[in-house]
Order: sequence, then structure tokens, then C-alpha cells
Amino acid sequence: MASTKKADLGPLVGAVDQGTSSTRFLVFNSKTAELLSHHQVEIKQEFPREGWVEQDPKEILQSVYECIEKTCEKLGQLNIDISNIKAIGVSNQRETTVVWDKLTGEPLYNAVVWLDLRTQSTVENLSKRIPGNNNFVKSKTGLPLSTYFSAVKLRWLLDNVRKVQKAVEENRALFGTIDSWLIWSLTGGVNGGVHCTDVTNASRTMLFNIHSLEWDKELCEFFGIPMEILPNVRSSSEIYGLMKISHSLKAGALEGVPISGCLGDQSAALVGQMCFQDGQAKNTYGTGCFLLCNTGHKCVFSEHGLLTTVAYKLGRDKPVYYALEGSVAIAGAVIRWLRDNLGIIKTSEEIEKLAKEVGTSYGCYFVPAFSGLYAPYWEPSARGIICGLTQFTNKCHIAFAALEAVCFQTREILDAMNRDCGIPLSHLQVDGGMTSNKILMQLQADILYIPVVKPSMPETTALGAAMAAGAAEGVGVWSLEPEDLSAVTMERFEPQINAEESEIRYSTWKKAVMKSMGWVTTQSPESGDPSIFCSLPLGFFIVSSMVMFIGARYISGIP
Repeated sequence: MASTKKADLGPLVGAVDQGTSSTRFLVFNSKTAELLSHHQVEIKQEFPREGWVEQDPKEILQSVYECIEKTCEKLGQLNIDISNIKAIGVSNQRETTVVWDKLTGEPLYNAVVWLDLRTQSTVENLSKRIPGNNNFVKSKTGLPLSTYFSAVKLRWLLDNVRKVQKAVEENRALFGTIDSWLIWSLTGGVNGGVHCTDVTNASRTMLFNIHSLEWDKELCEFFGIPMEILPNVRSSSEIYGLMKISHSLKAGALEGVPISGCLGDQSAALVGQMCFQDGQAKNTYGTGCFLLCNTGHKCVFSEHGLLTTVAYKLGRDKPVYYALEGSVAIAGAVIRWLRDNLGIIKTSEEIEKLAKEVGTSYGCYFVPAFSGLYAPYWEPSARGIICGLTQFTNKCHIAFAALEAVCFQTREILDAMNRDCGIPLSHLQVDGGMTSNKILMQLQADILYIPVVKPSMPETTALGAAMAAGAAEGVGVWSLEPEDLSAVTMERFEPQINAEESEIRYSTWKKAVMKSMGWVTTQSPESGDPSIFCSLPLGFFIVSSMVMFIGARYISGIP
């Protein structure tokens, strides 16, 4: 009986989904897109100084090995033969920057995470060198000059970390975003590991020309980046190399399986949501919040604060597709902050219960600009504020305001998207871990005043990476032809408030956003003098103290 079951499943495809908060390995049936099993490990974030965000590249790699091993064990318990896994795709947090030694395989510094702000003065200095009438950085990359992207993080490492400088001088250094670090390590590392990235991840470095699809010499010279440390750029769907991880007993069974899909997480979600047509869009709720709209084969440049980026290129000889993107830095991260920093919840899931108790923020507004404001403002001077507090405000209202903040930020980028595209979206397709929160989804429909549509299988980021891997030439176990794509069951949330109330709440939010700006008035130091950092976002600390006071009263039961 067991052998019949194995035979019925057919070819399987695995996906590594390495995000800012966690790593997962998931295995899908390539014929039905059914998720068969997965394992997840939370990843530590380190905050060595105000505005700095780092992760340990070795911990990230180890978490991938652990997730692969545990998922293979679970498949064994389900009597599923892991030798049916025919390909593996990689999806990853974008922009996060790693430099490692190609001879030892050791990282030369922690990964500098996309949220990190230490490069603000680098950005300010570089911006003075861009002619006002010729922003060649934006015209070539589709990106504004910002701390968000990899080039300035890499510049900081080259300027401040002696181990990185020495390795570059001695031709030992390799640079990559997380996808490059993982693929190099999983395909052998120091023993012939493949140093590559795909077009979607390359397009987030600010070193990549999105028109020619190549590293750009002028950009590399502008940022002072030696081109020899950059990975080879490939399509999002082709065989990059074969798995070599035999040191891990269970995962060793995947030895020789091709890694054949690679997409930055937001592009992977676009593919997983099957947004293959011009004008189709999706919004992913993860650590941040990212709205992408497929613009087809043409680069559309935004007039309203959105990014132009590579959506995907599903094969060496396949055409490239572009997208407009609205990027919000803090979405799920605000829930983690309420858990880890304020302690008003013990688990992320508790936020829904607290919000449900009150059903309103009672005039409290939370702007979680911990890393400044991204789209549509691109305002690095902003810092987080909570305003509209009264003695009546309690932790439940703050929890509700945190969920509303995610929805208001989505409304801002959706408005920008509608103005750029000229045709308003009639509904919003959503995915990501936070979409399991029904209060959040209903709030989102109310604040956008359009229906929100959620797939019953929320793991669309991993699904997109698996689809790219399974469809690659030489693998061919997953068809991307429209007639072969599996129908997806959806849950739909309709607006339940009137349009006037929705607009009043949104306009009050905009007022709160204005108050969050201009907190950081001094140029952010990069030499790392903690006393200067401590003096910067004073307003945020004042508001935080008020929140902690209120939170402490209500946690302890003081009325």
C-alpha cells in the first residue's frame, strides 16, 4: 500500500524560504502544488547599536540545513520517498549583504540586514555627487539612493571592516545577497561552490542595470565596488548547481539534486500568486510589507515614490518581466517589537486576541518608522511614534493600532500604485504569515475599501521558488503554462465600514505620519560613537516610555 502511495505522488520540488525572521524548507507536489511538509526555524536579529541590524550568516546557513533535515524526517514519517525531490528553489530576504572568504568559507562580518540604517551619512554624501538633472543611479537601477539597498552596505563594509578590506586586496572576498551565500554554500562552498545570483536579487543591489541586465561599470565606480567580488547573474529558473551537503545525514539524501530556482522573496510571491499578466498585483505581509504590480516587459518609472524592479526572468532564453513595488519597512516586525521589546504579548499570535478585545484603537495611532519611512516617502529622518494616547488607552488599543498601521501603510502604497498605473486595483491579492490574522485582513479591506483576497495556502513565496525550480530547463517537472496551473481556492474579505469612516481614519493616520518625520536631525554617524546615536530619536524614546508605562500598568492589572 505504501509503495502505491509513493508512486501516486510523482515528482516533488523543495523550496528554501530564507526570510528576515525565519528560515523554512517546504516540499510541494509539482503536479498539484500541494504543500506536503515543511519545517521552520526562527532567526535571531542583532541590534549592536541604534539603527544597526545584523544577522549571523553561519546561523542562517545552519538553519537551512536544520530545516531540510527536519522536513526530510517528516516526509519519511508520512511514508513519502524523498528521492522524488527533483529540484530545489531558493527564495530569500533581499538586499541583506554578506561578504565571505572563498578560501575558508567563513563570513568576514555579520550580514548587514536590509533594515539597517548605519549607512545614512554614506547616502547623504553620495547624493551630493549625483547631478540634479541626471539621476543616473535611479534611471539605471529603478531605485532611489537609500540605506535600503546593498551597494551602500557593501561600501560601509569596505570602509570599516579591516578583514573585508584585506580579503579584497588578497582576492579572497566574495560578495552576495543571502541567495548567493546559500547557493555557494549548498553547492560545495570552498569545494567548487557556485557564486551566482538571479536578476531579481541583483536588481536590489543598486549596482545592476535593469535594462541591460548586467552589473554596471559606472555604478560600481560610483560606489567604489570592485566588480570581481560580484556574483554571476543568472535567470530565475535554470540549473545553477547540484546540492552537496553530505555532512548532514538526513539531508544528505538530497545530494545531487539540482538547485534550479532563485527569486528574491517578493518576486517569488508574485510568481506564487501567479501574477503573470501585466497589471496583476499582490501584497505580502512579512517582516515588512511589499506590494508588487507586474508591468510586463516594460520598465515603468514611478512619479509617486515606488520602485522599479525586475519581477522575474523564468529561463535563460525567456523574456524579463518588470514590476512597480511599494516597500514598507515595518509590518510583522512591529508585532515582534511588541513581543520582544515591550513584552505586552508573549507570542505573535496573541496580537489578534488583544485587538479583538477592544475592536478599535480608540484614537491611538502607531507609526512604526523604526528604520525611517520607505515608500512612498523615503524619509530617513522619521522615527516611530505612538500618538493619541489618553489614560483610557491600554495594551489592547496599542495592539489594534499596530495592526491598523500595517493596513494604513498598505493603503499609502496602493494609492501610489493606482496613481502610477492609472487603473485602480479592484481587489488586493495578499499572502505572507500575517494573513492568518483575520482581524488584520478585515481591517485591510475596510481601510482600502476594496475586497482583500487570500489564497487558502498562504506559502506563496516558497511556492514561487518551487515553481521556478521545477520549471527549469533540464528539470521540467512543473508546467507554467496557464492551462496547467492549479486552481487556487481563495478566502475573500469585503469592506464592512462606510467609505466616509474609512477616509476619516486614513486622514488621521496621515497626520500622525507627518508628526513622525524629522526626529533625526543630525547626520547619522558611521564611526559608531554610541553617545551620538543615543541623542538622535529622542521623541521616539519619550513616546516609548509612555507606552511602557501604560503597558506595565495594564500587564500588572493596575487600573
